[in-house]
Amino acid sequence: MFHNILVALDGSPDAERALTQALDLAESEHARLTLLSALLSPPAVAYAGISGSVAARMARDAEAETEAVLRRALERVPDDVSVTRLLSRQPARQAIAQQVTDGAHDLVIMGSRGRGAVRSALLGSVSHYVLHHSPVPVLIVRAEPAPAPGAGEAPSTSATEAESATVTARASGVPGWTASKRSSGRGAAG
Repeated sequence: MFHNILVALDGSPDAERALTQALDLAESEHARLTLLSALLSPPAVAYAGISGSVAARMARDAEAETEAVLRRALERVPDDVSVTRLLSRQPARQAIAQQVTDGAHDLVIMGSRGRGAVRSALLGSVSHYVLHHSPVPVLIVRAEPAPAPGAGEAPSTSATEAESATVTARASGVPGWTASKRSSGRGAAG
């Protein structure tokens, strides 16, 4: 059903879970993956009042972190899955939207939340933007919340239950998908 999957990554737990779902789908569908990460640079206001050398170091650190996100993701891809990795210097929204078109992708998989609530409030949610502007289906994956401190031990569950993810899809006209779908373990794509 899907042949060319774009996976948006930022190193967040939700993006890691999205990669897991993408890997499962790519293996089962024999699809090609493109791993995309946009440069995680600080907002312009972060540079106010600092020297040029400090700003340059911050930019280098941001690029190194983005490269590390892509490298860790690439290490998880099985040898039998065709994969391309892309680092974009555009804002994530623009990078994803452009790559969907340029790369002729037929599915976007990404995490629900990125690196921070403040950044999301200032810049808007990248996943929300992509979900509403993508010409192709979008799977939004949320990592399970961490147990509350002092909540005690949770009852024992199977590995599949423990690794369940919430998947939201906007996939008009794609068989098997509704506006929102919960799934557990493998076979999350429908």
